[in-house]
Amino acid sequence: MAGAKNHDYHILPPDIVPIMGAFSALTMAVGGIMWMHGGHLGPDKGNGGGWIFFIGLAAVLFTMYSWWAKVIDEAHHGDHTPVVQLHFRYGMILFIASEVMFFVGWFWAFFDFSLFPTAMSFVDGQVERAAEGATAIAATWPPKGLEVINAFELPLLNTLILLTSGSSKALITSSPLG
Repeated sequence: MAGAKNHDYHILPPDIVPIMGAFSALTMAVGGIMWMHGGHLGPDKGNGGGWIFFIGLAAVLFTMYSWWAKVIDEAHHGDHTPVVQLHFRYGMILFIASEVMFFVGWFWAFFDFSLFPTAMSFVDGQVERAAEGATAIAATWPPKGLEVINAFELPLLNTLILLTSGSSKALITSSPLG
């Protein structure tokens, strides 16, 4: 039995929250698919995909709240051993690393398209590289029809506000009186 053995992990009793999360995610996914298809699924053409999606989303949010409330309750009771706390840290590090890689992908795609634009052609609604057709789009950046914001107006003001607020907070918190 797990209760009779001395180990580094906190063994949890059976709980309904994981299966509730799985069914909530399934409901949200099915509702999203039905919503994106615009009611063209099944014999009932007027399906409520949007409603099903939002019910699933609410259930997922409730599941997240329930799960995290239980984790916080376990932490307050001292159930998390040092090994479990270390694994929570590893989990957060891996989450942050995955977010970094997500944004690396976005910036990689942006710089690939902006620094090395490739001419494309459309054949039967499909995009093909190496434009040879009559409907080829010239290899330019930014693409034709895209309105570009001047970087030296509002974006520069936003950057200056961000930098001055961050530096003033850093100065205030590092001062001997603060």
